[in-house]
Amino acid sequence: MSKTVVITGASKGIGAATAILFARKGYNVVLNYCDSLQSVKLLSSSLTGQGLSVFTVKADVANKLETDFLINESINKFGAVDILINNAGISISGLINDMDLHDSDRIFDVNLKGVYNCCKSVVPAMISQKSGKIINISSMWGQVGASCEVAYSAAKAGVIGLTKALAKELAPSGVTVNAIAPGLIDTTMNSEYSIEEIEDFVSKIPISRMGTPDEIALATYFLASDDADYITGQVLGVNGGYVM
Repeated sequence: MSKTVVITGASKGIGAATAILFARKGYNVVLNYCDSLQSVKLLSSSLTGQGLSVFTVKADVANKLETDFLINESINKFGAVDILINNAGISISGLINDMDLHDSDRIFDVNLKGVYNCCKSVVPAMISQKSGKIINISSMWGQVGASCEVAYSAAKAGVIGLTKALAKELAPSGVTVNAIAPGLIDTTMNSEYSIEEIEDFVSKIPISRMGTPDEIALATYFLASDDADYITGQVLGVNGGYVM
């Protein structure tokens, strides 16, 4: 029987690349989205057109009732959730003095509370089946912090703390929990930066280029595989060697 993976924020970028990879590897893939209906429709149509197993569920991860719905719908459709990939995230840059409270609240709600909600929603089923893998997408800024990204950095640092704590809590139940901390990745989230800013950043990366969503997807696929059964509570940096 094929395993089932739930991917939050699956409509584009890292989420879409991850969905494509898992679907092509024979997984049942649940595509979660919140606002990007057109993007997720195009992705779902492309994958189903290839005869792959996908299912789309709208849910705002910042709302626990909606993450319960997401997990319940996934189990009803495929019988289980074997892997949860908490990828949904937003980024709003600005000085802390200029950051609108609504914007900062939304950053925390999606990037940190959303991960917590999804984990809390899926954990009972994973404990019951005595297996499961949870992979949280953090950020290098959650490790070292970034100027003008205080709320984002704090939320992503929280994801790392959550990962380490939950890994210890769930290990006796056969569930692993790990995080990936991407570096500068070529996604629309980084489109707010100018060409000059991107070039300056890339000049500081030892590998001398941005990463791709596919490279994050491959790292995620490894952590979800049987080859990673003895890995839990870890943060895998996929950043081209960038260190601050």
